[in-house]
This record gives sequence, structure tokens and C-alpha cells, in this order.
Amino acid sequence: MDEISQLQQPPSTAVIADTPAAADTGFATDALSSTASLSLRDPLLDFLQVGGPVVWILLGFSVLALSIALIKLWQFARLRPESSGDIEESLTHWQAGQAGPALEALKPRRPASELVALAMQGLSDESRDLPLLKDELERVATLRLNQLRALLRPLDVIATLSPLLGLLGTVLGMIVAFQQMEAAGSQVDPSVLSGGIWQALLTTAVGLAVAIPVVTVHNWLERKTERVAALMNDAVTRVFTGRPGKLKLAEAGRHAA
Repeated sequence: MDEISQLQQPPSTAVIADTPAAADTGFATDALSSTASLSLRDPLLDFLQVGGPVVWILLGFSVLALSIALIKLWQFARLRPESSGDIEESLTHWQAGQAGPALEALKPRRPASELVALAMQGLSDESRDLPLLKDELERVATLRLNQLRALLRPLDVIATLSPLLGLLGTVLGMIVAFQQMEAAGSQVDPSVLSGGIWQALLTTAVGLAVAIPVVTVHNWLERKTERVAALMNDAVTRVFTGRPGKLKLAEAGRHAA
């Protein structure tokens, strides 16, 4: 009777856990958890792994270009070199023969205003030689323009190299794709070829995505620098041509002597 009662008892939980169904359930749970972890991976890392080293280089170029663009924007916002309100006010006083108020109206922090102040101070000094004054003004103007053009050359290099690097990555990716086709022989899987092609074209897209905004920012900053140079030339010329009458008479008397 004891043996019959033992046979009628339900199996223990330990036996159930060791059954194949329980093992399959645990395997399915592990598979689901691994799938969830894969789906939660950073897409940026997947993107960089697919693109290869060329995409990493282009990413570094984009970070460098962004840093340079922010530095240049801060520089132009701080100096405001294209602003000419103080220069117009100063030239109005200068043409009226008021050298003191003309100098006080200027903001020497700005490159064009600094040149105007130097020109007014040189012309106010009757003992100052005009050719030397013009040489000094040209030296200072070149220095200030070079400061405004600083870091623009690296932007130009990045804008030029980015599409070329993208094209290089595409060519290398196509070579790998065709090598896989050759290795497969007659049993070519179209999915393998298409996957290699889109991975190869990815680098070209990244290179163009980096180059287009960099070219735009570079041309915009270069154009602003050219406008500053034109403002410098115009303002200094007006200082020389709009000198007060007493300065003109003193200059004429010195030449006559």
C-alpha cells in the first residue's frame, strides 16, 4: 500500500524544473533578454561600427569643425568688427575739426575703429611722416585681418578632405563587397552584395554631411572678414580725405618749406 500511495503522489517541483519544457522556457527567457539588450544598444555605436574607421575620422573632423565654428562665432560676436556706428560719429567730429571728441567716440577694441584712431592720432601730430604712418596702418590692418582669418584654414581643409574621405571609404567598401562575391562563386547571395554596397555608400553620405555645413560656415566667415577689410579701407581713406582745414594748411606749409 505504501508503494501504491507513493506512485499516486504528484511529482516534486525539482523534477518539474529538470524537465525539457522547463529548460526550453529558461532558454527562451535568456534569448528574450539578450534580444532586448541588443535592441537597446546605442545606435550611434552601431552606425560607427558599420561605417568603419573612415566614419570615425569624419566624426573627429565634425567635432573639430564645430569647435572652430563656435570659437569664431564668439570672436565675431565679441568684437563686432563690421559695426561702423562709432566710426561714422567719429568722422563727423573729425571733419568738423574736433579731434578730441572724434577719438573719444571710437571703440578701439574693433579693428576698423583701432585703425581710424591710429590714423587720427598720426595726422594730428604734425611731425609724423605720412609714408611711415601709412606703413604702420597697413601693418596693423594686416595683423588684425590675420587674427580674424585665424582657424579658417583648418575649416577649408576639413571641407575639402571630408568628401574625399567619404569617397575613399566607398571605394574600399565596394572592393570588400566584390571580394565577397568572388569568394561565393556561383552561389552569390544578393543580400550580401546589397549590404556591402549600402555600407560602402554610407561613408560618402557622412562625408557630404560633414563637408556641406563646413563649407557654408567657412564662406560666411570669409565673407565677413572681407567686409571688415573693406570697412577698414573706407574708414582710413575718409580720415585722410576729410582732415580738418587747419591740418591741411599745416601740411601744405610744411611741404612749401
